[in-house]
Amino acid sequence: MRRRLVTSFTAALLLAAALVAPGTATAGSRKGCELPAEGTAFATASPAEEAMDPAAVDAAVAYAQTHLRASVQIFRDDCRIGRGLLDPVTDQVPMEIFSATKSVVSILTGIAYDQHRIGLDDPIGKYLPAGIGDAAHRAITIRDLLTQTSGLDESILAELASIGLDPDVAQEAMAQPLTHEPGTHFEYSQRTPDLLAAVLQRAVGEDLQDFAQRELFDPLGIPRGSYLWLRDQAGNSYGYANLFIPPVQFAKLGLLMQHDGSWRGQRILSSSYITQARANTPTNPCYGFLFWHNGGSSCTSANFPHAQTVAGPMIGSAPDDLFAMVGALQQNNFMIPSLGITVTWTGVLGDTAPNLAGLLSSSPSGSDLYYNFFRILLRGVQDTPVPDPGPFRTPPLDLDINPVNYLDPAVLLRDLAPNANCNVLICRQPG
Repeated sequence: MRRRLVTSFTAALLLAAALVAPGTATAGSRKGCELPAEGTAFATASPAEEAMDPAAVDAAVAYAQTHLRASVQIFRDDCRIGRGLLDPVTDQVPMEIFSATKSVVSILTGIAYDQHRIGLDDPIGKYLPAGIGDAAHRAITIRDLLTQTSGLDESILAELASIGLDPDVAQEAMAQPLTHEPGTHFEYSQRTPDLLAAVLQRAVGEDLQDFAQRELFDPLGIPRGSYLWLRDQAGNSYGYANLFIPPVQFAKLGLLMQHDGSWRGQRILSSSYITQARANTPTNPCYGFLFWHNGGSSCTSANFPHAQTVAGPMIGSAPDDLFAMVGALQQNNFMIPSLGITVTWTGVLGDTAPNLAGLLSSSPSGSDLYYNFFRILLRGVQDTPVPDPGPFRTPPLDLDINPVNYLDPAVLLRDLAPNANCNVLICRQPG
C-alpha cells in the first residue's frame, strides 16, 4: 500500500513537471533582479524566467517597433526581458520626453512636500514675489497646478510657440486670465506646470535643477551630463516639457515609481504622495498629479484639436492600477504594480486609428498604439490571469478643429509680453 502511494505521488510530480514548459517560471518563482547601481547596466532575464511567454514579448516588441518606436524596454521585477532592435543605438541618446517632464516636476514636488518645504493646499502666492499676479491668481493652490485645474486660460500650441522667446514663464502664466474658478475644471496646459516649477524653485530655495540632481537624479544614478533641461530667458526650468534624457535614464524614473518611490533601499518619494498622484480626481478621473492613470471611469484629453471625454479607462487592455508618464508623440513610462511590469519607450507618434486626438497623441484613451501593445504583451503573462479585452474600439470621431482651441493668438501675445515690465526684449524680475 505504501509503495503504491509513493508511486502515485511520484507520478503526480512528473505530470506537474511535464505541464510546465522547459525554462518557464511558475507562479511565485519569478527570477527578479536588482535595480542597477550607478554606472551599471540593467539586469536581464529571459521572459520565461519572469513567467512571460517569450512569443508574446517578442510580438509586443515587434508591434512597437513597427509603430515608430525608436526605443522599447520591457521590465518585469526589475529584469529587462525585452528591448527593441534599435536600443543599442538609442539607449544613450538624450531624447525630448515632452510632457513626461510634467511628471518629473510632480515627483520633485512630492519630494519637497515630503521634506515639508511645500504644502499641497498652499496658495502659490505664499512663494511668489509680491509683484507677480493679483489676489485671485495668487490664491491658486499647489494642488490646482498638479491637477491641471488652475483655471488659467490655455492654448496648448500657442503656449508651445513661444519656446526660445519666453521671457519668464511664471510671469507669463500669471498674465493669463482666469477662465474658470481654480480647482473646478480640468484644462491641460503648458504654463500651469511651468508655474509649478517656478513656485517649487522658490519653495526649496535653490535652482530647481540643482535640487533635482541631488534629491532625484543622483540617487537613481542619472549623471548630470547625461541630460539637458531647457530654461526660459529668466533662468526658470521649463515644467511642461523640454527635458532631454536618454531612454536608459528615463526608464529609471518609471522603475522608481514602480517601486513606490524607493530605489535600492533608499526612500526618495513617499508612498503617501504617490497614492495621491495616482488617485482619481473629480475633474478628470484618469488624471492625478501630472500623471495619467487607468483607474477612472472616463478620460478627458488635452485640448488638441479639441478636449474629448471618452467613457472607460485610459487603456482598456491594461489593469486598473496602470499609471503613466505621457509625453507628446508618445514618450512614455508605463507602470503596472500588480504585475510588476514597467514599459519604457520613445519615438514619434505610432497611432493608426481614425481619431484625430489619438493620431495627434493628445488623447491617451484614444490611442490604439497603447491598447494593442498591452493587449499583445499581457496575453503573455503566465502566472496571473489577464482577460483578453477584445479588439480596440475607436472613440467617436470629433471634428471640432477650431484653432482657437489650441492656437489662440491672445494667449501667445500674453506669453511674449506678460506685463508692462516684462517682454521678450527686457523683463524685470519682481522682488
